[in-house]
Amino acid sequence: MFSLIVGGQQSASHVQRFNLLYYDALRLARTKDLEFVLKSFESELQLLVAEFARGRTFVHAGVVGWKNQAVVIPGTSFSGKTTLVTKLVQAGAKYYSDEYAVMDEYGLVHPFPRPLGVRRPDEFETTRVDVASLGGTPGSKPLPVRLVISTHYRAGARWRPRELTRGRGFLELLANTISARSQTKLAFATLPKALRSAEVLKGVRGEADDVVEAILEKMT
Repeated sequence: MFSLIVGGQQSASHVQRFNLLYYDALRLARTKDLEFVLKSFESELQLLVAEFARGRTFVHAGVVGWKNQAVVIPGTSFSGKTTLVTKLVQAGAKYYSDEYAVMDEYGLVHPFPRPLGVRRPDEFETTRVDVASLGGTPGSKPLPVRLVISTHYRAGARWRPRELTRGRGFLELLANTISARSQTKLAFATLPKALRSAEVLKGVRGEADDVVEAILEKMT
């Protein structure tokens, strides 16, 4: 159970009360910034859905579609997933997600097209950006995975990825699977199916513009 207690200034008083957010008895946020509390609430709800959704495996990843196949980019926050997804979408790929690869029991990836969470340089908070404002369009149907790219941004790096076995690819996806502990059996059944026709690449990258063409060439 979530509890949200809205604070603010009390009438006839100079006291400014905090906004509070609880998950059962656990306090998640205590601040005068209501917008921060609401964003925390949204984030916690998404995590709960990702962990306990029935028949779906949520992998922390960016996803785009190209020629009816999916590119999955697993990784943690601040690894550059959204930047790479944005550039791929601007190059013509369909937008599926910048947060979760949502896989069904057959290993197909479904759209999770919430607005992209774009961070400006040296900022922690994200700004929600609709994919249409980037000139892109969201995907509408589940796709098989063709390419898994495990990467993160490093200034000045050149894109020289190495190919991983599907076993190593499984471990890359599992490390970013939200329900790996709570729904282990489902994750172990789903991820190998997602990888059965996929190529897995791993390596650091520099600017996203420098790797987009190479990624899309792999999809042909």
